[in-house]
Amino acid sequence: MSLSIVRPRRSALYMPGSNARAVEKARTLAADVLLLDLEDAVAPAAKEQARRLVVEAVQAGGFGRREVVIRVNGAGTPWGAADLAAAARSGADAVLLPKVESAAEVCRAEQELGAAGAPARLALWAMIETPRGVLAAPAIAAATPRLACLVAGTSDLVKELGARHTPGRAEVLTALSLIVLSARAYGLACLDGVHLDLTDEAGFEGQCRQGRDLGFDGKTLIHPRTIAAANRAFAPGAEEVEAARRILVAHAEAESFGQGVVVVDGRLVERLHVEAARRLLALAEAVSDQT
Repeated sequence: MSLSIVRPRRSALYMPGSNARAVEKARTLAADVLLLDLEDAVAPAAKEQARRLVVEAVQAGGFGRREVVIRVNGAGTPWGAADLAAAARSGADAVLLPKVESAAEVCRAEQELGAAGAPARLALWAMIETPRGVLAAPAIAAATPRLACLVAGTSDLVKELGARHTPGRAEVLTALSLIVLSARAYGLACLDGVHLDLTDEAGFEGQCRQGRDLGFDGKTLIHPRTIAAANRAFAPGAEEVEAARRILVAHAEAESFGQGVVVVDGRLVERLHVEAARRLLALAEAVSDQT
């Protein structure tokens, strides 16, 4: 991906589509991404009302720089097709598909969106939250240029694995790494799964650090009070920004003398480090523009 399209996705907050007050409040929150949910957060009897509320809210606008994503119901449900058709014309930035297990599912959704008149700018996102989905993640990531992001669904994945939630997340580390690898192999963004215990602030912050260390762009959230911590964890720190600037200056000077490598702060710097520094600075600038 080019630096010109670097976009902060530090915090991605799920908002129940059936709750009009919550959707209205979303316009004031500091989340980078708003995931307006028509799936898990909405009871079957409220699905159609939620769809209307979400589409009306997105069309009304007022979300500023926040990325607005609609999570639809799956293709095998009574609401999936109507959700896709409505989202296609809503003006949202992306549509999030739940429980994706194959590239074919992504391609079918893309065809349905096109048939419903979706503009080319409307992206598809895919949730990877089952064992089949994890194993098919590389094929899913390569399915279509319209796909822009993979989202880890760790809660469902732990259930499907028959595993237990542990503080270090050993039960899903392999899956998380496969999701990141698949996303990066095809130039996609990737978001970490939710942290369920809202009383465990230290655990949440630890998961954010772990997710960033693994390579995720940000974390999906279930409560607004976790936005600030996620934004801090996934934003470049002041020291990182200064180090990146030193790398660019030193490498440019070295190149002017015909040298391809240089030592900065005691570390060998090559072109790969320069590219990483440029991306970090682009992200820092994009984060600054969000505030």
